Amino acid sequence: ARAKHEDRELPGGTFLMGDHFSEGYAEDGELPVHEVELSPFAIDTCCVTVRQFAEFVDDTGFVTEAEKEGFSAVFHLAVMARNADVIGPMGVPWWLGVRGADWRHPYGPMATADDLMDHPVVHVSHDDALAYCAWAGRDLPTEAEWEYAARGGLVGKRYAWGDELMPEGRHRANIWQGAFPLYNSGEDGWRATAPVRSFEPNGFGLYQTAGNVWEWCRDWFSAGYYSVSPRKDPQGPETGEERVMRGGSFLCHASYCNRYRVAARSSNTPNSSTSNIGFRTVRRF
Repeated sequence: ARAKHEDRELPGGTFLMGDHFSEGYAEDGELPVHEVELSPFAIDTCCVTVRQFAEFVDDTGFVTEAEKEGFSAVFHLAVMARNADVIGPMGVPWWLGVRGADWRHPYGPMATADDLMDHPVVHVSHDDALAYCAWAGRDLPTEAEWEYAARGGLVGKRYAWGDELMPEGRHRANIWQGAFPLYNSGEDGWRATAPVRSFEPNGFGLYQTAGNVWEWCRDWFSAGYYSVSPRKDPQGPETGEERVMRGGSFLCHASYCNRYRVAARSSNTPNSSTSNIGFRTVRRF
């Protein structure tokens, strides 16, 4: 059995990759804006869901890194666990290590993902995502493929839908409203992950290339890569310590993580898993 993937075949072509507004963090390396030429590929319209990941696990018996480790990182306001299972902050005070948090229990052992089957799977490391891809006969997108697809045909725009965060006062992404990290008003309808088809798709028919969950890309991360990146089908640096993540998540807010912009970059170690990182896959011809 293989999970069914609804994807969009994109013809490839050239686009301008990077931060057209010089609003990114210098250490993220979103500059210089540079022309990239891509071969044709197909990309998932949505992030891989809990349902799809469950099919993979049912078929293979795969055990994720979070399950092997016995804990994963959960945002402090979302934790559903006994105090004894909370093992304290992970790097910053709003990320807590929670025993028993994994893709089946995204907020901790006192809640399951049974009613979240159409939400993006989370608590998957980069290595877990690659294992899923191998099973599904697919791959993770390169960072350039991801940004080209996320832009949806718009040239040089700030977001996947244009330059305004809330055109006509409407929320277009699942991000943070309120005072980060203490109060999320959930004005956009969600305080944690949203179903993968929430909000309007971009010009290529892709859902939620901004907010909801960070998406793993295939590339190693380097802040200086854009200066040396080849024009044709860039693959990222040959080595590194962290893998690229794109798109921002439900925790992103202008005051702290302004990374739901379509050029925004971030990274994490390949064995990391949290309650706000997922992935979508590609198929190459």
